[in-house]
Amino acid sequence: MAAIRGEAYFSVGAEVEVRSPVGYFIPATIIARGSSATSFLVEYKTLKTKTSIDKNKGKPSTEELDVSLMRPSPPKENNCTYFKAGQEVDAYYKGSWWEGLVTEVFEDSSYFFVCLNGNHEVELEISNLRPHRDWVDGQWVPPLNVKFVNKQNVAVSNGGQRMEEFEIGSLVEIRNEEEGFEGSWYTASIVKSVDNEKYCVQYKTIRTETGEKFLCEEVDRRNIRPYPPEIIRVDSFGLNEEVDAYYNDGWWEGVICKVLSRGRYRVYFKSSDEEILFEHEELRLHQNWINHTWVWNSK
Repeated sequence: MAAIRGEAYFSVGAEVEVRSPVGYFIPATIIARGSSATSFLVEYKTLKTKTSIDKNKGKPSTEELDVSLMRPSPPKENNCTYFKAGQEVDAYYKGSWWEGLVTEVFEDSSYFFVCLNGNHEVELEISNLRPHRDWVDGQWVPPLNVKFVNKQNVAVSNGGQRMEEFEIGSLVEIRNEEEGFEGSWYTASIVKSVDNEKYCVQYKTIRTETGEKFLCEEVDRRNIRPYPPEIIRVDSFGLNEEVDAYYNDGWWEGVICKVLSRGRYRVYFKSSDEEILFEHEELRLHQNWINHTWVWNSK
């Protein structure tokens, strides 16, 4: 029988969450072993069959899945009574758990605005939020005994140069310096500190060659920066304005070279000397991380 990472968490009757193709997680229960050594039959808690006209009266939907598409249900954390703007969380929305960022906290701290998957903002109660953790090689990252710290610390190297010190679980962006990828940044989370110069990170959009899980690798500290704050541009981007364009699973630095109709733009990329067409929602204002501060040019 093939080995399963974290096998103790996957057995008949276990509570799990199933990853959808677009990244959110659906609560389910394992009800039987599957047809292969690494598959199980699950019953969804919030998905119903379509045999009934009234979806609320339909039977729970079932599906056989490989264990690579599921993770254990994270234990409840009763001490989480407050979240801060900018904190990475999981948000329960329409029957599933979505990865998101807290964008605004109401004065009584009971309601929060959360941006889901980078482009959809919703208002939620605190009971529908939990700290975000990733399931990596059979364990939770950050570990369940690690408290979340909502700030970026600064360390000092032996030479006196100030460096970023990232907490385990921090949401960051990784610069790719390979030829052909200059000026591109990829979202990841910190798994652990390797030494003074490197961190182990897990990417949010880049998968391993088999596609079963997200890629983990060691990255030089100089190629890591905090995840930039969201700046929503309601009106149009301007000609020659610096932007980041979402392309091939990452954010690429470019410049608006043509403003078209219906919220479309052509963006020029210096690294590849090419122009590519983008929609408004595929762009964000370009920001630079300088001296531990985000800096951008106003329109």
